[in-house]
Amino acid sequence: MDYISRIPMTNHHVYIIAEAGVNHNGRLDLALKLCDAAKAAGVDAVKFQTWKTELIITKGTKKAEYQEKNLNNDDDQFTMLKKLELSYDNFQIVKQHCDEIGIQFLSTADETESLDFLVNLGMPFIKLGSGDITNIPYLRSVAKYGMPVILSTGMANLAQVAIAYDTLQEAGVKDISILHCTTNYPCPKDEVNLRAMQTLKDAFKCKVGYSDHTMGTEIPIAAVAMGAEIIEKHFTLDRNMEGPDHKASLEPHELKYMVDCIRNIEVALGDGIKKPNASEVEISKVVLKSIVAKSPVKKGDTLTPDNLAIKRAGSGIPATYWDIIIGTKALRDFDIDEPITIE
Repeated sequence: MDYISRIPMTNHHVYIIAEAGVNHNGRLDLALKLCDAAKAAGVDAVKFQTWKTELIITKGTKKAEYQEKNLNNDDDQFTMLKKLELSYDNFQIVKQHCDEIGIQFLSTADETESLDFLVNLGMPFIKLGSGDITNIPYLRSVAKYGMPVILSTGMANLAQVAIAYDTLQEAGVKDISILHCTTNYPCPKDEVNLRAMQTLKDAFKCKVGYSDHTMGTEIPIAAVAMGAEIIEKHFTLDRNMEGPDHKASLEPHELKYMVDCIRNIEVALGDGIKKPNASEVEISKVVLKSIVAKSPVKKGDTLTPDNLAIKRAGSGIPATYWDIIIGTKALRDFDIDEPITIE
């Protein structure tokens, strides 16, 4: 089943994921507040990250450069993640809260034990983070659940995306969507490369979207105008909070602004058929120009550029037919500025 079809929507509905990630700082109360803020902003889903630190990283592993800059402490990555880890019991509470307030709960699992937990918790699809795009055994393990998959592609070239995509398909995953992504927090505008999203669409003939790590809202909004069907955007309660991802995240009022803009673009995209709208049909009657008499015309006179003009008249033969009318005979008399007719 198409996961997007599980959510009520209009035509061109973009599935918006508010990425809470680790911006709860390892605190259940902040996680619940993030759910409330996401709901108020009007997104479709709020997403977290679920892991057991001992299963995903070795002690002593250095933090990424952006993590060093944003945290400014001597912790290694193991210690940092341990502080940010929410328990399975906490996630059950978060999921229940999401159900109660009416927003879809999502989380990305970073290892198979957490993936199994999340699937049993009631996830509508599996979201794979960029960090696992080269993790072939993990990609294969996803297939056994028979669920749709959204695959983020940060740090990967097209060949690596193809290997991950083929691995999922060969393992039995039938519904795969791909998110273009640049893994940098925050991501500079000149590293976004939004056109790569269309490259992914052309290469894999599947739903595509964009996972954004830039500052501000204009890039995900532009992605929707370019055809993104899924948008994922980090958000936080307060950008000044301590943590690795807060500084590259939207605050709640900014998240709502982004959602409102995207919903407006959904409406503006239309059906792609070039035709006048109903309002334009009425306006065209007084704005589009017609063929009129430039000077008095007698019945039987030859109609020529010398005795005809093109003006707004509100009726008569549209100017489109100028070449057809020229050289024909007037069927009756016409006064100056009177619309020419053939009746």
